[in-house]
Amino acid sequence: MTAHPVAFTARVLRVARNEIGIVAPLLLGAGGLALFASIADGVASGDKQGFDWSVLTWLHPYADDPQRVRGPWWLREAAIDVTSLGGISVLMVFALIFGFFLLVHGKKLSALLLVFGLAGGVAWSEGLKAVFDRARPPAEYQVVETLNASFPSGHALLATVFYLTIGVMLTRAFPRARVKAYAVGWAVVVVLLIGITRIYLAAHWATDVLAGWGIGAFWAVLLWLFAYAVERRQRVHMSRLQDAP
Repeated sequence: MTAHPVAFTARVLRVARNEIGIVAPLLLGAGGLALFASIADGVASGDKQGFDWSVLTWLHPYADDPQRVRGPWWLREAAIDVTSLGGISVLMVFALIFGFFLLVHGKKLSALLLVFGLAGGVAWSEGLKAVFDRARPPAEYQVVETLNASFPSGHALLATVFYLTIGVMLTRAFPRARVKAYAVGWAVVVVLLIGITRIYLAAHWATDVLAGWGIGAFWAVLLWLFAYAVERRQRVHMSRLQDAP
């Protein structure tokens, strides 16, 4: 009789853990999409400019030289270095390195997911920029050169998709909870730093970055759901895309 409550409790805890592992990403994706939709509505109607201008002028308080940013000189140089981690050229190099590594180790599904995720992120970024066609912050404030439209931030979007995907892949490779937390934790920190540097350097309005994080999280969760569905199917039908153990 005493074994039954223990077994039942263990089963409940196992189910709860599995459900949390599914529900948490779904909430993240839904929250990201809701955040993007809210900001996009404000951008389309021009309601968010007051907040954006407040952030911009606080970071650039020197009227005689708008490119001077709050903080010591080395912080500006560090921000320029960090922001490049979200550039498409750097991400493509990282994608090639990680993609080849995954293929060598028989992780076909993971390699495909990484490449498709980055390509899809570029499509999201360029498509939404074309739709909203929002102007960047004034050129005299910009510390780094910029291209195309401002909304949403391509750096924030692509960094969210790429680094979160890498973080999730690492959690699948290492079963220990501490290692999982570390992998996701560093991915989130890198994503946040890249987005903050885009605002700090006046390459984007603050709402551009928030929207980039939101739609990036939504796309990353869609990729995770796809991988989850494929893996469940592979348990029944051996697929050519199956990752080698």
